[in-house]
Amino acid sequence: MDDQTEDLNAGSAVPAEVATEPPRITPNVSAALPAEDVERITRDLISALKTVYDPEIPVDIYELGLIYKVDLDDDRNLSIDMTLTAPGCPVAGEMPGWVENAARTVEGIQDVTVNMVYDPPWDASRMSEEAQVALNWW
Repeated sequence: MDDQTEDLNAGSAVPAEVATEPPRITPNVSAALPAEDVERITRDLISALKTVYDPEIPVDIYELGLIYKVDLDDDRNLSIDMTLTAPGCPVAGEMPGWVENAARTVEGIQDVTVNMVYDPPWDASRMSEEAQVALNWW
């Protein structure tokens, strides 16, 4: 992404439902995109990501904190950095495809790239309160 990228969580374009809790992701967006489009895409992307579950954990990947970074460029292409709860996860080869397919359902998105990253390693502190309650980890 170029130097015209801004952190969505720092601007007024953050949807209210995202702004009320610590952000689960830090979306970066092009300053050239209209704020209304960014708000809608962000809201729709979060909804789409919440449909993807680790099959061994009854919590969606968004609330688990598996999505590390999302970039949205001028051409409405998404780049998503994600991780797994454990590097040896049995669905490691499949989950990026699930995330890509979910993100492609967001209206206005032209292309999606999902990158698997392991640094920093995932730990339970990345989970939302909702995930902690669902897993009795509090």
